[in-house]
Amino acid sequence: MINLKDIRSLTDFQRNAKQYLQHIRDSRAPIVLTVNGKAEMVVQDAEAYQDLLDRLERAEAIAAIRQGLAEFERGEGLPARAVLETLRAKHGVSH
Repeated sequence: MINLKDIRSLTDFQRNAKQYLQHIRDSRAPIVLTVNGKAEMVVQDAEAYQDLLDRLERAEAIAAIRQGLAEFERGEGLPARAVLETLRAKHGVSH
């Protein structure tokens, strides 16, 4: 969640970039930058951003697994053997 204390104008950020970058490194919290009072950009530590991407990837994988399990429980899935045979036939691969 964005801390309302970490919303700054782009102009202020530009004037004090060094201090803001150190704050971002220390806190690992993003800063929202505004232009004319409107949120325009988020500045975030690269490591924290990568962590966010990793978490998103895991969440998407979990959602896909849950969807697959739900489809299987509804009888919408195919046995792995049938899928492999279909792929082999499609690509001309023999056992």
